[in-house]
Amino acid sequence: MSTKQQQQDQSQLAEISVVNVPPHSEAADEAYDDDGRPKRTGSVWTASAHIITAVIGSGVLSLAWAMAQLGWVAGPAVMLLFSMVTYYTSTLLAACYRSAKRNYTYMEAVQAHLGGFQVQICGAIQYINLLGVSIGYTIASSISMLAIRKSNCFHQRGHGIRSGNNDCQVSSNPYMIAFGLVEIIFSQIPDFDQIWWLSIVAALMSFTYSSIGLALGISKVAENGKFKGSLTGISIVSGSLTETQKIWQSFQALGDVAFAYSFSLVLIEIQDTVKSPPSESKTMKKATLLSVVVTTVFYMSCGCFGYAAFGDGSPDNLLTGFGFYNPFWLLDIANAAIVIHLVGAYQVFCQPLFAFIEKTALKWLPDSKFITREFMVPVPGFRPYKLNLFRLVWRTMFVILTTLISMLMPFFNDVVGILGAFGFWPLTVYFPVEMYIAKKGIPKWSSRWISLQVLSFACLIVSIAAAAGSFAGVISDLKVYKPFKTSN
Repeated sequence: MSTKQQQQDQSQLAEISVVNVPPHSEAADEAYDDDGRPKRTGSVWTASAHIITAVIGSGVLSLAWAMAQLGWVAGPAVMLLFSMVTYYTSTLLAACYRSAKRNYTYMEAVQAHLGGFQVQICGAIQYINLLGVSIGYTIASSISMLAIRKSNCFHQRGHGIRSGNNDCQVSSNPYMIAFGLVEIIFSQIPDFDQIWWLSIVAALMSFTYSSIGLALGISKVAENGKFKGSLTGISIVSGSLTETQKIWQSFQALGDVAFAYSFSLVLIEIQDTVKSPPSESKTMKKATLLSVVVTTVFYMSCGCFGYAAFGDGSPDNLLTGFGFYNPFWLLDIANAAIVIHLVGAYQVFCQPLFAFIEKTALKWLPDSKFITREFMVPVPGFRPYKLNLFRLVWRTMFVILTTLISMLMPFFNDVVGILGAFGFWPLTVYFPVEMYIAKKGIPKWSSRWISLQVLSFACLIVSIAAAAGSFAGVISDLKVYKPFKTSN
């Protein structure tokens, strides 16, 4: 499709979404932005909340395990390098929000700066990754809800019940279904900019459980009286794993760290909620710096103290490593905070996918009443809710699909590694680098061009290694896995 035709389609969509206001009136200037859309109100703080909600997610829970694979030397170094690369490439991406026009989505930015077949490649990677993130978050939420159920069961029935009988053995499937039902409701929020309050709540929850995990790690270190772990991570000398397993798990750890820093795929959508002046890119650079600094401090603290507490035995989910005993109530609070956070994070990642499908459907079938008609549903104490049948049906089906896939393959750590490996290089590094080069007209073979290409190639090698390790983990798990099996 030509760029001219795309611009016509976008202008038609903009006309649908706004109220007719005299083009040069003061009301139009105050109520609408330069593209005819309602005035954006986002700030550094709301953008930071969106980013922190997207970043400090379930990925933090696997960092102690990743540290155990890499050791005290490589572990912190890898986390620090990922944070710096993510911040730098995010600033490149933020600079690409505006071209001749605003780019409302990641794909539109790629279309404006690169065009051609790369747009289709970008879209496939981005939206498959968003689907994968929703699956990963469903799995993570069920693990936390299951942990609450088990801890209360063991507390009520006695610690010996854990090994004595099966009374506390339950399936994670009902909890995945419960999470899916909640997401069906929240998925009916029409637009990304209307979930700012959910992002703020989710960000607060992420600080809550990360802080509890950090505090428990510190107390465990104090209880042990020493820092566990080694400079190179789990050793093959101990016989706990083979040399090949050590390599694969070290590679998988790279994927886990990459996933923990994954938010570039929704950065443009977050930037589109920001008001101007100042320029959106300046606001996003500040928000990204603030968010990356905050998340890196949390990640380093949780990962390092988790590894110091458990050493080679660090669990793939930090909060489950403290057992289901005392302080059981504190662990319940932490796991409840994880669930609340993931409810919001699910929406932050899925709203761009929802918007893409609905925009595409409107373009293909502009006269369909099923797609365009909205019904006003009165809500006591609030403005009437605009119910769209297509949005209701398709978003509900999407949540059901992700829930079913999660029930079939509940491999938290492996899924996290695959998602991190699959999305890191193309979405966080390659496309931002190539778009920035095109936007700034950086000459080929200049020192700046070579530096950016070296960065991109190095990250590609890391992503390939992480993907190989994560897929090896999935293959290993599938050998012993039985679908819908009751969890121990």
